[in-house]
Amino acid sequence: MARIAVIGAGMGAMAAAARLAVAGHRVTVYERLSTYGGSLGRFERDGFAFDTGPGLLHLPAVWRDLFVKTGKEPLERCVELTQVDPASRHLFADGTEVLLPNASRAGIVSALESALGPGSGERWGEFLGRARETWERSRRPLLEEPLPSDVSPLSKDLYPALRQGLLRRSARTLAEVGTRELRDPRLAALLGSHATAYGLDPGTAPASAAVLPYMEQTFGSWYVKGGLRALADAVYERCLARKVTFVFGAGVTDVLEKDGRAVGLELEHGGPVEADVVVSGAWMPSLFEEHIGLRSLRAEWPHWHPMVGTGRVSVHLALRGGPEAGAVHRTVVHAADPVAEWDAIHAGGSGPHPTVTVLRPDDPLLRPDDDHETVTLVSTVPAEVHGGHTWDRIADATADRMTEAAEAAVPGLRERLLWREVRHPEHTRHATGTGRVPAPALAGADGAFLPLVNAGSLPGLFFAGGWAHPGGGLAHAGMSGALVAGLIVEGADFRGSQ
Repeated sequence: MARIAVIGAGMGAMAAAARLAVAGHRVTVYERLSTYGGSLGRFERDGFAFDTGPGLLHLPAVWRDLFVKTGKEPLERCVELTQVDPASRHLFADGTEVLLPNASRAGIVSALESALGPGSGERWGEFLGRARETWERSRRPLLEEPLPSDVSPLSKDLYPALRQGLLRRSARTLAEVGTRELRDPRLAALLGSHATAYGLDPGTAPASAAVLPYMEQTFGSWYVKGGLRALADAVYERCLARKVTFVFGAGVTDVLEKDGRAVGLELEHGGPVEADVVVSGAWMPSLFEEHIGLRSLRAEWPHWHPMVGTGRVSVHLALRGGPEAGAVHRTVVHAADPVAEWDAIHAGGSGPHPTVTVLRPDDPLLRPDDDHETVTLVSTVPAEVHGGHTWDRIADATADRMTEAAEAAVPGLRERLLWREVRHPEHTRHATGTGRVPAPALAGADGAFLPLVNAGSLPGLFFAGGWAHPGGGLAHAGMSGALVAGLIVEGADFRGSQ
């Protein structure tokens, strides 16, 4: 039985902790805040409740696997899952709109064909076929296996882009896939919105980011009754049931090293803690620099840098009056000019017309009664703003623009508004240690979109969570926990999840 110290109580860290405890290890989690869940937080006021992180669950099989492997009660006995159908509604700048069904390729093709004109659905269906090839090529090495020592095969784009034009050039970025292969600005906007939701610029994201819409449209979108914070509650309770110990209010300042191996933690208050193995599930750049070799990574992949990224602004709206009949859970209001939107983000500002995701969970657990409604608006923004401004100064103006855009999705929005709560990257920083939101692992771009490996250069130190392989996203966090647990339990012979 090894003594395992886990830094942070985020979802990836708790997923690793539960699996390690089941394997017979003594696991203690040290969290600097007073609660667990990382980005899966909750804001409550006047009988209204809101998720402050992700609002929908993708690839629930990851969490089903965790619950199967760590106890007798399956996931569905611990939380109530429902498929969101339609999966999404898209409102485009030219006034057209489309409702996309959940996890039905034929239904999606038909909906696009009807809404956007002849040929639209066919082109999207053909694109999904190529995206499936990308998924099949990348699923094992990018999601289910530890990153290999030789990542050169993953530095090449795995998307089988069509070769077009006199020079027979293929698309190198997701935006080029939209322009060259989809040939409709609305389809290109639909494609790009999947990257934007993960904080990725379609103009720089590799073509292999095609796996993002493929995963969602193939495996579906799910809602957890009570909000996704209920999933964090269930994982925490599973950890407690497996005898994982949690120490809250325990900030970690360093990993202790002796004889070339991790031997414990240095706490901000309370002195050193001895351990046989350390798992870091928190954002700690000092650990990345010292124990995972970022200097060598930067030399090999000059574009890769975890300190650069995007964040999110969320606007939580308490509304009088219940949702109208047929209200859609998720609506994406597309920016009139996605390129200009990203130019503003890269310049360290918030554009005048952002892409806004509108979430309207019809959940009685989140509202005081049926005569009220909770709505959350989400936009991707720069994690840090430039020009001498701060998010505290510009967040309200950004929220105003997001609310204006959302009026297209929520009838009578402003007239129904009781109050709003605006959360921006500084709130994310408080909850997770950084205002940046990590993106999932992607092949291509010379490895620029590959995250940190799970095993550091210091023996006995491992990394889980969104900043480690396989990257950001709730499903990816669960996968990172499984990979780290496998590496610790099975050692160097571990070849990945089955």
